[in-house]
Amino acid sequence: MSDPGWVRVATLRSAEAFRRHLAAGGIELDFDETLASPADSPFARPLEADGLRVGNRFCILPMEGWDGTAAGEPTELTERRWRNFGRSGAKLIWGGEAVAVRHDGRANPRQLMIGDATWEQLARLRDALVESHEQAYGKGAAGDLAIGLQITHSGRNSRPNAWDRAEPLVAWNHPLLDRRYPGGVRLLSDDELDRLVGDFVKAAVLARRAGFAFVDVKHCHGYLGHELLSARTRAGRYGGAFENRTRFLREIVAGIRAEARDLKIAMRFSVFDMVPYRKDASGRGVPETDPGSYADGFGVVHDGDHDVALGEARELLRLVEGLGVRFVCTSAGSPYYNPHLQRPALFPPSDGYLPPEDPLAGVARQIEATARLKTSAPGLVLVGSAYSYLQEWLPHVGQRVLREGRADFVGLGRMVLSYPELARDVLAGRPLDRKRICRTFSDCTTAPRKGLPSGCYPLDPFYVKRPEAARLKELKQALRA
Repeated sequence: MSDPGWVRVATLRSAEAFRRHLAAGGIELDFDETLASPADSPFARPLEADGLRVGNRFCILPMEGWDGTAAGEPTELTERRWRNFGRSGAKLIWGGEAVAVRHDGRANPRQLMIGDATWEQLARLRDALVESHEQAYGKGAAGDLAIGLQITHSGRNSRPNAWDRAEPLVAWNHPLLDRRYPGGVRLLSDDELDRLVGDFVKAAVLARRAGFAFVDVKHCHGYLGHELLSARTRAGRYGGAFENRTRFLREIVAGIRAEARDLKIAMRFSVFDMVPYRKDASGRGVPETDPGSYADGFGVVHDGDHDVALGEARELLRLVEGLGVRFVCTSAGSPYYNPHLQRPALFPPSDGYLPPEDPLAGVARQIEATARLKTSAPGLVLVGSAYSYLQEWLPHVGQRVLREGRADFVGLGRMVLSYPELARDVLAGRPLDRKRICRTFSDCTTAPRKGLPSGCYPLDPFYVKRPEAARLKELKQALRA
């Protein structure tokens, strides 16, 4: 399912064609027509901050592979993906994976989990990434490689026991999102959140034992940490005023400082949000309610006024900087209720909707938001997201962003599933391999939404040959029928 109303990026073969398309759509997105030589590339500059040395400005963003065991252990598929991260050439590995801190917080029954029974296997997974990096770039090359682990509880989006059965644990009762669960939702009590803080701290201690340099305390995409930021109507210690809505984050950070003092702490968060969307009769995404009256989010954008919406993000950045957190990764919205905002794509997943805007507008929106926040918080290290949809133009836009200091790192997510070596090729000054560039077909999302491992089934020869590829094709045909 694709929308013929939007031009495919792959057809914009020249800088002039790309520039004209952006201008025609009123999309403000600057790029460098010519890429710098490897020696002069902004991508190649190292960065030192918070006791970490990172060798270049490419970052691998955390993803959920849906390919662990029922007990939350990595499998051969997981290790293959992490080895790809190692040989990618990127020097900042932002978690590589979203790892649940306990069973009821898993977004799927195959999500990795960190605990007493699994941390050693996660350590071996990290070691495999380092080994792969040094096999590709030489012994000792991992000296400026910074590897973290994203720790999370999925909250409203928990499906720990069956891929097709939601078991939502919510931070507060959302008037629109609660309707999506016919079986109802369960509100976590303050005491339960207190205990969950302890689970995050224990997870961080185990991550440090496993050799990770930092943990990301996840606050994005509608998961529990993110939802708590907008819990204005919640009663008790974790709702209402900003101080209460950030209590979960503050207490986790304090606990990690006490129990794992030398472990660095980072945070990925959704810096703005919009009204939830649904699919209309034509398949296009439309708002579920009047966007002008919607206020049930964190940093809600009204009438295109992103600067006002970013006020809440700026307040949060002041808080985290005061807590000693230096590395922050930006994202937006949620893949569950407004995916075009968070993950711009021309081809939606099976349960998605046709994009209500040119996806390049979504890319530009996130890049601009990150740039404004970088201006507001110059002492923080900011990693930007939403670059994959740029396709051939990713290095050109990313170079401009880095050159102008609009972000400190360019983050790569689903692009790495189809083309792990994109960063390596850019850093070496080689042209991109067009046959491997992610075209946002969204099979890496459709597959797990149907209980299959996440991988690039259209472009990665390894997944093309797997039996799941045939099963996925059957499922998609059934959906079209």
